[in-house]
Amino acid sequence: MTAAATTPQTPAEAWAELCDGNRRFVEDRMLHPSQGIDRRTELSAEQHPFAVLFGCSDSRVAAEIIFDQGLGDLFVVRTAGHVLDTTVIGSIEYGTEVLSAPLVVVLAHDSCGAVAAATEAIAHGNPTPGFVQAVVDRVIPSIVRLTASGRPLESFDAATLGHEHVLHTARQLHAYSVALADAVAAGRTAIVAVEYTLADGRARLVEVIGDVGFGPGVVPQPEPLDVIEG
Repeated sequence: MTAAATTPQTPAEAWAELCDGNRRFVEDRMLHPSQGIDRRTELSAEQHPFAVLFGCSDSRVAAEIIFDQGLGDLFVVRTAGHVLDTTVIGSIEYGTEVLSAPLVVVLAHDSCGAVAAATEAIAHGNPTPGFVQAVVDRVIPSIVRLTASGRPLESFDAATLGHEHVLHTARQLHAYSVALADAVAAGRTAIVAVEYTLADGRARLVEVIGDVGFGPGVVPQPEPLDVIEG
């Protein structure tokens, strides 16, 4: 079969493929697909990735590895703290509008240094060196949203802060990009927020904008990646 015949064509198919790949990774039975000479040759003329993966630059969260994918499968955009700017949004739109990827994944992880630095900056006013501050500045709004009700920052644990940041990022992306919003409304694309746990390698679905096979906006309970058995 050709790659075109097997590449996921819908948001639901793309999400199912990522779920299968993460299960393999967690269970240490990776297939390492699409990494041979034939695949390299096939991709030399064009690419048809089935998902855009926008995640943190953390060295422990390499998208193709944790989802057991290969060359040409994922269009990956990464910044420290998965923070958005116009070039990032443009890159993501390139993946969906030009390359026709049917899914956008916003991938967060626990113990994120950018979230910790933003928390420290709010709590104590401690600056970060050089242009790292630009990253921190883009994380701060996510954290500030949690304290808007008057609840003190110190009452939130790191997991809650990281969770709010990935939700805020996914919703920002949908709100800022007319192209993505139109694609989601038409059912051509969906945006999902996913949290990755460093220790066990599991990726957990926490937000759906669009439909990935469970109904519009539905995050199933329990999530598919929470029921992995060894």
